[in-house]
Amino acid sequence: MSKHEIALEVNGRPVSATVDPNMSLLELLRTEAGGLEVKLGCGEGVCGTCTVLLDGEPVNSCLTFAVQVDGRAVTTVRGLAAEGELHPLQEAFLTHAGSQCGFCTPGMLLTAKWYLDRHPRADREELRSALSGNFCRCTGYTKILDAIEAYRDARQEVSVVD
Repeated sequence: MSKHEIALEVNGRPVSATVDPNMSLLELLRTEAGGLEVKLGCGEGVCGTCTVLLDGEPVNSCLTFAVQVDGRAVTTVRGLAAEGELHPLQEAFLTHAGSQCGFCTPGMLLTAKWYLDRHPRADREELRSALSGNFCRCTGYTKILDAIEAYRDARQEVSVVD
């Protein structure tokens, strides 16, 4: 198995690595890029725990090969926070108790942000459907959806004022 040199951007900073062809993006992020906020859940792409944004689109990093991200941009939940300040969606999760154990929270946040960026007026059922690939074993989703709706509503209020 020959190794491959890759270069990518993780949360706005360049990362270079030499990877085996079968290394996952999840493993690359955790071992080479310091992305310990990206968690392994099922390892089969069904739980959403390892969700990251790849060029702005959500992907399961456990199913994405590291060699596939050469020259691309990856955003983890850490990348949502600008200069140490929580993103308003992260603040909404705190305010509305949208996480309990926190294991699913990064995937929920990234998926919700991606979806609302494309569907800013999504209703609760649309949001629930958008999150269908992200499993939470603690909250029952009610508080997660409450937090996402609060963020959506706050964004809409800001856009009406502008």
